[in-house]
This record gives sequence, C-alpha cells and structure tokens, in this order.
Amino acid sequence: MNIDLSELFQNNVRHNRNSDNAGTVSKSYMIAIDMDTFDFKLGSYRIKEKPPAELKVTVCGRNKVHIEGDVSLVLAIPCDRCLEPVDRAVNFRVDTDVDFDTENSGDDMSIAEGYVIDTDKLLYSEILMALPMKNLCSEDCRGICRKCGTNLNRQPCDCDTFVPDPRMSVIKDIFSNFSK
Repeated sequence: MNIDLSELFQNNVRHNRNSDNAGTVSKSYMIAIDMDTFDFKLGSYRIKEKPPAELKVTVCGRNKVHIEGDVSLVLAIPCDRCLEPVDRAVNFRVDTDVDFDTENSGDDMSIAEGYVIDTDKLLYSEILMALPMKNLCSEDCRGICRKCGTNLNRQPCDCDTFVPDPRMSVIKDIFSNFSK
C-alpha cells in the first residue's frame, strides 16, 4: 500500500507551520499490508495474518516527516531443528524519520517516490529486525536425522548416530597399527 503525503505537506504550508513543535500537522493512516510472503536471503516466509496497522505521520519540518505505529504479523517460520513451519507472532514498532530533500536522498528515498511512501518497503526492514534469532517448534524438538533426513519428532530412525570423538582418532590409529 502507498501513502500519499502531498496533502499533509500542503496543509502544513497552508497553515504557515514550520519545523517547531507548535502546531505541527499529523494524520493517522490505516494501512493494509500487501505482502503475502516475506522474502529475504535466508528464505521466504508466508504471512498468515496481517491485520491492518495504524501509522501516524507527523510533519516535522520542510520535507521531513516522522512515522510511528505498532504492527503485528503472524509468519510461518520453519523450525531451526526440524524445518516444520511454526506460526510465530512478530510484533514491532515503527518509529522512523523520512527526509524528502533531494540533497539527502539516501536510504529514505528507497521507500519513497515523490511524496508517496511505499509501506511494504518501510515495513520490510522493521520485520527483518523483529524476526526471532532462534525459532523452535518446541523446546524439546529432536530435529532431523543427519543421515536419512527423517523428522525425529514424528518417528525414530535406525541410522547409526555414533560420532567418534576426533580427539580419540590418534589412539584409534595406534590400536589399528598394533592389530596388523
């Protein structure tokens, strides 16, 4: 969804308001999140629930706005051990300043074109920062077998899971030399 802020800036100029805090113009917008999946380098997570979010946009000077609001999503994120999708609530607060001046056209301009803000681009980095560091389906998740790939939460496998201690490999070599 896009938010057109040109009317907000016109109201600010019309009422002779400037960058001081007295009499700034602000407006609340109910936004619908257009993304169905959250795609990034590590994968693609399906967005299962995306209730509308309210963002408050306040003009804080000539060609500058402050955007704030709370957003909640539910993402289907794979478990880090067994790779089964887990519905995880992701809640975060948007609290950012956007400068529309042409001299300062850095990161702010990647989310805006003219006075139109692309809310999906605005929320992308916020979602990325709010993702959990570790996602488990349960604390006692057994994961998947290293050899056959069976989900050990569903069924056991008969694979040999013995992993020898690499520090003992020298002793193993000594015994194998004596047995020859």
